[in-house]
Amino acid sequence: MSYGDDATVRRILKDTGDTWAVVGLSTNTRRAAYGVARVLQKAGKRVVPVHPAAETVLGEQGYPSLADIPFDVDVVDVFVNSSLAGGIADEAVAKGAKAVWFQLDVIDQAAYERTRAAGLDMVMDKCPAIELPLL
Repeated sequence: MSYGDDATVRRILKDTGDTWAVVGLSTNTRRAAYGVARVLQKAGKRVVPVHPAAETVLGEQGYPSLADIPFDVDVVDVFVNSSLAGGIADEAVAKGAKAVWFQLDVIDQAAYERTRAAGLDMVMDKCPAIELPLL
């Protein structure tokens, strides 16, 4: 099943805004989150790392949670286990994000429905680094 039609993917990547909080992003260059964050930066997005270690990654100050970010974020990109992803989606709604993006294999149908019901765009089980070149 697809969670995020082409129009929603395009809207998030092109029109939603350029500040992306990447939950699960650390300094580990072997992790998928790091590679995707680099692709997002190259596409002109500001990448804000969200990780309990709150490390500076790719030149951007990290924060331990979405709530700790002292400015608005447009998109919350989620690289955590599906069992934790729903809570992150709820935090994104509370933060005032415009969209939530669950990465490949991150699936939570109830979180998808809650997030959409709150008025946010959402994509699930897709990767922006794969979708960007398809635009």
